[in-house]
Amino acid sequence: MSLLTIYPGDQPTQGVRYTEFADIERELADIGVKFERWTASRELAADEDQARVIAAYQEAIDKLRRLYGFQSVDVINLSPDNPQKAEFRQKFLAEHTHDDFEVRFFIDGRGLFYLHINGKVYAALCEKGDLISVPAHTTHWFDMGENPSFKVIRLFTTPEGWVAKFTGSDIALSFPTFDETVAELK
Repeated sequence: MSLLTIYPGDQPTQGVRYTEFADIERELADIGVKFERWTASRELAADEDQARVIAAYQEAIDKLRRLYGFQSVDVINLSPDNPQKAEFRQKFLAEHTHDDFEVRFFIDGRGLFYLHINGKVYAALCEKGDLISVPAHTTHWFDMGENPSFKVIRLFTTPEGWVAKFTGSDIALSFPTFDETVAELK
């Protein structure tokens, strides 16, 4: 289930939750974040290669390329047995910005984006079928959990992709983690 929790920036236990797609889409649109649902043009096997995955979503990818000028697209797949999973998780847990959009479409699995905007933290749990587009220069962080399991399409406006600019803030340490959030849903 996709989920959006909006917290006052200084009260990580006082969030308001939204689970309906229309509510999540509306709340994120209010802060300039695109949230959509995509479907493949055909069924995909779990072990599909990057070219086949991109081909299955080519129409939607082409639409975004025309709208935003995306120049490169790739697919990243992270599983619980990845020996570098802790390193990858740690890389994205600190609050940062990018000069480029951060666009992710979840083909499988899920992850939790935290957007720190206008004194609030928007925690968007994205899952299979969800596309989130975080505008350039938006302060945010991402948690994939201790045992990450996701496959995502990433789109970039520059061929080299994005580079994180860390804020130095430790705000991410105050908010519920991916694993804590998911545990609450059970």
